[in-house]
Amino acid sequence: MKTELINTIKEKRGVVGIIGMGYVGLPLALAFSNSNVKVVGFDIEESKTQSINDGISYFKHISSNSIRNVTQKNLFYATTDFSEISRVDAIILCLPTPLNQYREPDLSYVTNTIETILPYLKKGQVLSLESTTYPGTTDEELAPRITKQGFTIGTDFFLIYSPEREDPGNPNFTTSTIPKVVGGSTEDCLEVGVALYECIIEKVIPLSSTKSAELTKLLENIYRSVNIGLVNEMKIIADKMNIDIWEVIDAAATKPFGFTPFYPGPGLGGIVYQ
Repeated sequence: MKTELINTIKEKRGVVGIIGMGYVGLPLALAFSNSNVKVVGFDIEESKTQSINDGISYFKHISSNSIRNVTQKNLFYATTDFSEISRVDAIILCLPTPLNQYREPDLSYVTNTIETILPYLKKGQVLSLESTTYPGTTDEELAPRITKQGFTIGTDFFLIYSPEREDPGNPNFTTSTIPKVVGGSTEDCLEVGVALYECIIEKVIPLSSTKSAELTKLLENIYRSVNIGLVNEMKIIADKMNIDIWEVIDAAATKPFGFTPFYPGPGLGGIVYQ
């Protein structure tokens, strides 16, 4: 079954279902469809699915033409009908995982979606989670729900974790040019996951487990947050000392090793040049 699914993916005979047509899911759908892979986009908001089917973008950094180019070729359409999960070969979850009132990750978007699609899962599918979450989520939250449906992960159903790395509006990087980390629940799951993302990503980095992939995403976010927090504090100090922090950062950036320039900015977004 693994070999059959991989061949279906590589030969672009399969259908990819992407759940969540936000700033991660929509570019991913366009990347697959631009590679001549048929895509079904799923979202609970009918306004989004209708906009896609009408060829109208709801993001400033994504043109309406880029959507129409693939919808008019019947390579991409969107729906709120989750029963259509039964006709796809690959399922990719691009869902939010905000913090709750206790500053803990709220997995309800992920778990509720899994519960919704469980009746429509079938043997021979691969499911990928792209949401930012803690190490263990894929194996502890998704795997048990899937196995309860009678599937054997790694044999007749394949489960992977591959964190999103979108940087909306950044003209220097696209979905296809940003290296993609992939971890599988088993070695066969990993093999299927790598084949899936190699359809659209120039460089895929396989890891030994879903937990390693999940922690990779956290490390990336923590690194960014800590350094933006640091440079924002440095700006306060520099202002009080009548020093131009921008001049200081640019000077420090001339060091060819051991330093990455981060620039002051609002919130955790900040400005990062790497």
